[in-house]
Amino acid sequence: MTDALARIDAAFADAGVTGRLHALDIDSGAQLGTGADQPVCTASVHKLCLLVALHELAAAGRLDLTEQVESPPADRTAGPTGVAAMLDAARMSLRDLAYLMVAVSDNAAADLLLRRVGLDAVNATTARLGLTATLAVHSFGEMLATVKEDAGPEGARALADPRVITRLRALDPARTNRSTPRDMTRLLGAVWRDEACPPEHGAAVRRILGLQVWPHRLASGFPFDDVHVAGKTGSLPTLRNEVGVVEYPDGGRYAVAVFTRTGHTAATLPAADAVIGTAARIAVDALREKARRSR
Repeated sequence: MTDALARIDAAFADAGVTGRLHALDIDSGAQLGTGADQPVCTASVHKLCLLVALHELAAAGRLDLTEQVESPPADRTAGPTGVAAMLDAARMSLRDLAYLMVAVSDNAAADLLLRRVGLDAVNATTARLGLTATLAVHSFGEMLATVKEDAGPEGARALADPRVITRLRALDPARTNRSTPRDMTRLLGAVWRDEACPPEHGAAVRRILGLQVWPHRLASGFPFDDVHVAGKTGSLPTLRNEVGVVEYPDGGRYAVAVFTRTGHTAATLPAADAVIGTAARIAVDALREKARRSR
């Protein structure tokens, strides 16, 4: 394990990022991590917490996942994907909004769900599951509003200035939605073991996470047709995250959470994206080797 952690830290350094990681063998409980208990900004990774809370409420009969929600264009959280990018009025079910929230990280869909579920319910779910370092403090639209406000009158152009980046509240775990890598793998483990929700709802959560379209982070470390990766990304200026579960054909299941920050302000940094997959692969390989040796 020590060698794997050294390789992970070296991979982060080579990619020019500061990385925090935790990996968990869902069935044996074996784990490894670097900075696993450090508070991190979750960004869109917190949509996972909202997804689980949504299904917990549905399982309790407090909402119907087929309930229809109206989404007029003038009342949507901004974003480049899904409902957020649409020009016309839309109407869809809670469960279809959940799909868009995860598959393409649709901010408008997420905030429509959050209006129905509520921040208190999201935090009650994470507290029930023992995620003591995980807290939602604002909606995704409110988080983006702090970025706009903190950037100042120059708007998005100011985000190329490292000095502006340092004052963004959305990049301070003490002032935004937050968690730790260990909390996130604990949540994923609970979902995959049907401890977070009853089996029917756990299966629905797993299905949606498996439909995420982004292949450039966690999934890039596992380019095999018979290995399944399900996850949720999160992105903000200088921040790239992904948490997810890697499932092997022999039945091995591994929850991995990787959170990174870089000093570079460019929106496109392929090496910073790819190292999430690289680090996750090193971690999962180490857990699989440990399991092989213990047989």
